[in-house]
Amino acid sequence: MSEAENRPAGDARTAPVAVWQILEKLKGQDLLDWRLAEVKGRASIEERNLDIGFPFGWYPIVMTKDLAVGEVKPLRYFSKDLAIWRGEDGQVRMVDAYCRHLGAHMGHGGKVHGNLLECPFHAWRYDGEEGVVKEIPYSKSIPPQVKRKCTRTWHVTEANRWVWAWYHPHDVAPLFDVVHIPETSDPEWTDYDVHEWNVYGSIQNMAENGVDVAHFKYIHGTANVPLGDLRWGDWGRGADVRGKMGTPWGEVDGCISYDTMGPGQSWTRFTGISETLLVACITPVELDHVHARFCFTQPKAQAEGERAGVARAIIRDICKQFDQDKVIWDRQKYEPNALICEGDGPIAQFRKFYSRYYAKDEDRPEGENVTPIKRAV
Repeated sequence: MSEAENRPAGDARTAPVAVWQILEKLKGQDLLDWRLAEVKGRASIEERNLDIGFPFGWYPIVMTKDLAVGEVKPLRYFSKDLAIWRGEDGQVRMVDAYCRHLGAHMGHGGKVHGNLLECPFHAWRYDGEEGVVKEIPYSKSIPPQVKRKCTRTWHVTEANRWVWAWYHPHDVAPLFDVVHIPETSDPEWTDYDVHEWNVYGSIQNMAENGVDVAHFKYIHGTANVPLGDLRWGDWGRGADVRGKMGTPWGEVDGCISYDTMGPGQSWTRFTGISETLLVACITPVELDHVHARFCFTQPKAQAEGERAGVARAIIRDICKQFDQDKVIWDRQKYEPNALICEGDGPIAQFRKFYSRYYAKDEDRPEGENVTPIKRAV
């Protein structure tokens, strides 16, 4: 037994996991507050090499149930202020937030007029498809500059109880679709149990975490985590990790199967102990800020039956692991020339795959002036 293993549990030099001193006293509301609180005193975006842009793809924006017909909401994602609304036809639309007239934020106080978004300042009315001003109720004419496209409109779709928006820095049309997950609309499965975090780091670093096998021992306290059978597709990836799992009812065959489609859609199925689906909703707010929401659903027969305690324990354990990772992510630098050693896992292979989500210069429309960004490779 090593010297470290002989040290008492209260010794500050030892820990069940590396982040224990930060998390051990956080319980109940204190833990929930910590998950959302801003991290003060963190290094700048430039110091942390986080100025690499946002990877393109579909991202979850707002839950379907939280946007009623005739409702407008302000949002901020991708370092942009946005206004989203549901028209009287039931369709969701989203545009850049600021009115071209005198710069009012249309998400704050704006209202739905039919299917148009009405600015709260002077009631200029925008459509959500062409990005033009359709009506100015107090004026006999519409300025020609806003009769043609004058604001960005966003591709949006609804799936898995969420509204999704397509992000591409050059406003390129969607290159792939959101995957519909059957359990999310199955009446035999529970409503979402939602857990929420603000992570003050990079979606790139967060994504790499899944193939970084060495950290599971030191951050999560697990003996080992096999990578399983990896899948690499055109725009998505995944893996199936199978093994024997001990339960109060004996040993069972278990599987953790995760999949992604682009950088913004991820889902994991846990089978064996208690069937669980995790829909991970990870959306960048700023280059050093990611809004994370974990949506869990389980078969009602298990979640509300004799194994309800086990079902809840699985969710608690998954959230605990995310808490542990957040301690690192909140202050982690992106290391473009990372020194990888044996035992780290396929980080280099992952980076090569993930680089496809960053826009290339040749994707930029003619005449567009874009500030160059560092490349995440």
